[in-house]
Amino acid sequence: MAPYESDRTAGAEGLPDEADDVRAGRRKAARYVVPVAVVGVAAATIGLVPALADSGDPSLPKITAEQLIEKIAKSDVQQLSGTVKVSTDLGLPSLGGLESGLLSGATEGSGGSSADPQSKLMELASGTHTVRVAADGPDKAKISVLENAAEYSIIHNGNDVWAYDSKSNEVYHSTAPAAEKGEEKAPKDVPTTPKELADEALKSVDDTTSVTVDGTAQVAGRDAYKLLIKPKQSGSTVGAITVAVDAKTGVPLKFTLVPTSGGAAVVDAGFTQVAFAKPAASTFDFTPPKGAKVTEDKDGKDTKESKESQAPESAPGHGDLGKGLDGLKTIGKGWSTIAEFDTGGQGMPSGSSSEGGDVSGFLNSLGDHVKGKFGSGTVFSTRLVNALITDDGKVYAGAVTKDALVKAANAAH
Repeated sequence: MAPYESDRTAGAEGLPDEADDVRAGRRKAARYVVPVAVVGVAAATIGLVPALADSGDPSLPKITAEQLIEKIAKSDVQQLSGTVKVSTDLGLPSLGGLESGLLSGATEGSGGSSADPQSKLMELASGTHTVRVAADGPDKAKISVLENAAEYSIIHNGNDVWAYDSKSNEVYHSTAPAAEKGEEKAPKDVPTTPKELADEALKSVDDTTSVTVDGTAQVAGRDAYKLLIKPKQSGSTVGAITVAVDAKTGVPLKFTLVPTSGGAAVVDAGFTQVAFAKPAASTFDFTPPKGAKVTEDKDGKDTKESKESQAPESAPGHGDLGKGLDGLKTIGKGWSTIAEFDTGGQGMPSGSSSEGGDVSGFLNSLGDHVKGKFGSGTVFSTRLVNALITDDGKVYAGAVTKDALVKAANAAH
């Protein structure tokens, strides 16, 4: 692995071999999100900075950044339960009914069940949510999102993965082969725990990154070290990442990201309660409630067939646009990486009711129109992820500034 800075020395040696294996081939994916309809909806998948709400500064033995990352990599906690508070602020305006329509459309396109994890977990992309988690080895896990007296849960027990939406009384069931040690099989469309977020951040650590130990904290009543990750490059919208790491177990307890523009955290996810004990076996039991609608997905075939049969040829993500995603490539390196792909000339709808209706009008109202060697286009911005869609159907997206996107588009033409 490329060297990174530690709190004691610059250019410390890299992560252990096993950590290298985990992050291999996925480093760039942790830095950008490619928009398809509303750019900001998917931005939480790379939520990554300081501003930990410390409830004390415990006195702990000194540790280097390298040692702390090794501690995370070697952590082998198999059993835990707790409550996580997840707050996401991308700076998006309220989408009102349009937001509901888009989420509903995503659900219909993924098998017709409101319990399908592929769309349901995207609701964590905005606002504040309470999530209960439990795990007992690699084959037993449960994640429950609590919202307004309703509950959405994903239960992984052996070869079965169940998802249940109590609000609609719908169940989604799929099967997965038994996981090997340390391998998770439950759906992970959006990272929901500090550990998952920290794993994504650590995949981005290379010679474009500064990593230091930034003191200590107490999280959920436990002593923790604070690992601070900051891009060295200019042009990135990521300011820094702070991960509070449990001093005893090496488990990430809290994760916070603030963009270079400052202000409130874009993502702040941390345990408010946690216990490293074996959860009751009944935690992972699930039987569909009486009267519930059950949707079966066998190896993803049902979902794929349903999506292909329901999506009209003009819908985003279908036809030429889908083919364009296969040709995705990247520009630049490190935290300034930009994803580029061609929609096949589809471009942006004009905004008239006959060429996109409410969705196109909404997108155009959010966008910032720009011109360059590429012609003209529209930049859609959140506090973290920006995307430029040119009139000829090219898309440039990343956790970078608008100027960086325009520069990349000019260089590509």
